[in-house]
Amino acid sequence: MGEGRPEVAATLRALNGALGRPAPLWVKESGARNLRHRDFLAPRAALSAAFPGGQVPPEAVLAVPSLRGPSVLPLRVCRQTPAGLEVQVRRPEAFQRLLGPLPGPSPTAGARTGCVVLHCPALRSPAALRPRHLRSVLLADHLAQLLRAQGVGVRLVPALSEERSWDVLRQLRIYWPSGSGGSSLADAVSTLKAALGQCPCAAACEQGPGTAEGVICKVHLKSFVEQQGLLGYDPNLDVLLVTEGTLRSLAELQEAVVQCPVSDSTAPRAFSFPSSSCCSIVHVVNCEEEFQAQQLDVLWRILDPGTHTALQKHLVCGPVKVTNPSSPIGAEQYFQLRKHQMYEASVIKYGELAQDEAWTEVIDTLTVAAIRFEMLSTAHRSQITLDLENNSISTKGTKSGAFVMYNCARLATLFNTFQRAVERGTYPPLPPVSELNFSCLREEGEWLLLFNYLLPFPEVLQQAAQLPPPSKGIRITANTETVCKFLIQLSMDFSSYYNRVHILGEPFPHLFDQMFARLQLLGALRDVFHSALATLHLPPLNQI
Repeated sequence: MGEGRPEVAATLRALNGALGRPAPLWVKESGARNLRHRDFLAPRAALSAAFPGGQVPPEAVLAVPSLRGPSVLPLRVCRQTPAGLEVQVRRPEAFQRLLGPLPGPSPTAGARTGCVVLHCPALRSPAALRPRHLRSVLLADHLAQLLRAQGVGVRLVPALSEERSWDVLRQLRIYWPSGSGGSSLADAVSTLKAALGQCPCAAACEQGPGTAEGVICKVHLKSFVEQQGLLGYDPNLDVLLVTEGTLRSLAELQEAVVQCPVSDSTAPRAFSFPSSSCCSIVHVVNCEEEFQAQQLDVLWRILDPGTHTALQKHLVCGPVKVTNPSSPIGAEQYFQLRKHQMYEASVIKYGELAQDEAWTEVIDTLTVAAIRFEMLSTAHRSQITLDLENNSISTKGTKSGAFVMYNCARLATLFNTFQRAVERGTYPPLPPVSELNFSCLREEGEWLLLFNYLLPFPEVLQQAAQLPPPSKGIRITANTETVCKFLIQLSMDFSSYYNRVHILGEPFPHLFDQMFARLQLLGALRDVFHSALATLHLPPLNQI
């Protein structure tokens, strides 16, 4: 069996299998202190629950280092300690497998694994967008990128109206489709009107002084929810006054479902939801829009009782609190305020250099990064508090988007410096990866960067894109904060390593092996930065 790229999950499965117990016993270490003497641990408490007296059979312990598999890390030693059963990885071999030539693509690479329609009602708001709207739009945009990276087809709804300005979305690099829908949308609205005429839950609406303009009829949602035994809906759902706009919203959703790319049934399932055989619909809403989204959901189930409408789920964002606003602030004002603060912070740090015209694009990118991390690094269910009075944007804080972009730029500067030195003849070119000596990588920060970031990165992206079905009801939870938190922690550990270790040393031949191995490691980390930032529509910075 050929050796593929090692994976954390595959290694944990092999370790659990070696002990012959169904329950997962092993955990991957991540802290620098523990990684000095172990990489995986089966804690004593878990062993005590699985084995009499916590004593693992000696033959099982002896078998662990010989575990093999296409995605299993090479293991060196397994031993009993007061903490439990500890395993160390054969690190030079792990460096070689993770930094060496990449294996060829799998036969199913690029195959579609389903389709998701992401519906963001905030973009239908007739009023100007506010930060609370921006949160759900940014989350939907990020989730779309994560799903596409896993081979999932994505449709974004609604199409942006061409009658109003969407400058703030363009400035934030949110690439959302636009258009009027044309005759096909009008035909779909007509079909839905006809369905309303045959609907037992619908009734004529008398036009009185208090009746909203444009109401077509009223639909009794509550009776349908009770008849169908639907769970998770607001108990206050009752009668919905259906308008032309309501039907247009449903028609857009129907059209998106029809246009979803056909799935490849041979593709591996990346996650349990959505189904690879049917298009799934996720309403991405802020908590203030949840009730209206549920109304639309139930109406669609009534008028189009198909498999796709039964697969509707709701991803709800918590509130966005703005501290001490003098007046309600719009999304455009929020962006301009953060941009001004980023400019001031950059002038403080870099002086007149930051006032150069060439820095305009850098400031724009740092502003987008700051806002995206501010909105997305918190779990979507939790409240976000925006402090707009104080300059909470900084180029120094270790938990900001600007800090991540700064470290990405440090890597670009490192490789630009190395390339110029090669051109001057100071260093030879980086040799082919097959000729590198990874046993030179002995600094503890090097293993930490490989083991915590380079190794699990594909699995991090996969987990971030998962939309697990709810145990009951219609709400789902996604790990949309995962990529931002991963990048922040990576930046902190890379910065610590970079400040401590001199990468480009004196041009002595006996030092080249270590320098080249380090450059290969950091080149792979640079690729991780770029791939993760791409899911946030952030371009890597080459200078800062």
